[in-house]
Amino acid sequence: MKGKKRVISVLLIMTLVIGILLSGCGGEKAPDESKEGEGLNVAIVTSPSGVDDGSFNEDNYNGILAFVKNNPDTNVKTVKEPTGDPAAGVEAVADIVADYDVIITPGFQFAGISQIAVENPDKMFILIDDFPAEVDGVQEFDNIYAMTFAEEESGFLAGMAAALETKTNKVAVVNGIAFPSNVNYQWGFESGVNYVNQKYNKDVKYIELASYAGTDVTNANVGGNYAGDFADEATGKVIGNALIAEGCDIIFVAAGGTGNGVFTAAKEASRDVKVIGCDVDQFDDGANGDENIVLTSALKVMSINVERALNAIKDGTFQGANVLLRADTDSTGYVSTPGRHQLSDDTIAKLDEAFELLKAGEIVPAANFNGYTSDDFPGLK
Repeated sequence: MKGKKRVISVLLIMTLVIGILLSGCGGEKAPDESKEGEGLNVAIVTSPSGVDDGSFNEDNYNGILAFVKNNPDTNVKTVKEPTGDPAAGVEAVADIVADYDVIITPGFQFAGISQIAVENPDKMFILIDDFPAEVDGVQEFDNIYAMTFAEEESGFLAGMAAALETKTNKVAVVNGIAFPSNVNYQWGFESGVNYVNQKYNKDVKYIELASYAGTDVTNANVGGNYAGDFADEATGKVIGNALIAEGCDIIFVAAGGTGNGVFTAAKEASRDVKVIGCDVDQFDDGANGDENIVLTSALKVMSINVERALNAIKDGTFQGANVLLRADTDSTGYVSTPGRHQLSDDTIAKLDEAFELLKAGEIVPAANFNGYTSDDFPGLK
C-alpha cells in the first residue's frame, strides 16, 4: 500500500507542476468572460467598432485590463452595440445592468444612462466623453463617474505638428461623428495650425470638403471632414483619397474604426503622406513595408482614468462626479517617445513649449461650446 500511495502522490505533484507551467504559457490574455470569481463584475458597452478598434474604445478597455492585471478575480463582459444610436446604446446598458457591479460606457451616445443609474443606485457607472443627461433637474449622480477630456488640447498639438512638418502647406483632419468630443479635436487642430501660422510665420491651410461638413448636436454646421460614422472604413478611405488629391500631406485621423480607411489611403498614396493618430499611440498601425506613415499620435489618456475609477470602486472610495480632465493631469498630450514618432527635434521643442502653456491655461484652443473660434482664442496673439 505504501508503494501505491507514493505513486499517487508523485502523479498528483506532476499534475500540479504541469498545470502551473501551462498556465504561464501564451503571454497575457484578455480576461475570461465566462469565469465566475469573487471580484467585481465589470461590463463595457461600446460603439460598433468594439474594444479592438485600435483607438478610443480600446484605450478604455486597456484601463480595464490594467485593473484586471492587479485584480485577476475580476469578471469582464464586452458588449458591442451594433448601431451607434444613443437610444440603442442606453437600451444595451439597461439589458445587462442587473448582472454587473460596474458598467463602463465610452462615448457621447451613452449620456442617457443617468435614468438607469437612478433606478439602480447600487450599481456603479463610468461614463466617458460626456456628462449624464439630467433627471429631474439633476445632472450629477452619486453612482456615475463621468469624465470628459479637453480634446482640443491634444488636437491643438496635432495641428501644430502638422503645420510644422507639412511640405505641401495643406493639412486636414478627418472625423467620425460631430459629437462634442470630435468637434473639440477638429477645432483644436485648426487652432494649432493657426497658432503656427502666426507664431512661426507660416501659411498652412487646413482643407475641408464641403460634401463632408459635420453637423453638431445643436444642428450647427461645424465644417471639417466627417464620415458620419466611427466604423466605416470605406468612407474613411474615400475622404482620405479626396484630401490627398487636394494636396494634403498630413492628415489627423479622429474617426475610430473609420480612420483605418484613411490610414489605407495614406499607405496607398503615390507620394509621401503622413497621418497623425488619435486617442492612443497608433504608430504600429502605420507600418507600411519598411516605412511608417504615422507622424505622431494625439493622446486622450482614458485608460489611466478608467483604472483609477475602478480602483476607487474596489477600495470603497468611489465618488460620483462630472470631471473635465486636462493637460495638468497628464490626460491630454501627444506621443514623443523615441521610436514612436517621426517629428523633428525642433518640432518637439515647439510642441513641448506649447504644452506647458496649455497646462498653465495661457493657451485655450477653440472647442465646441467654449465660446472661442480657431481664429480667436487665448494664446493666439
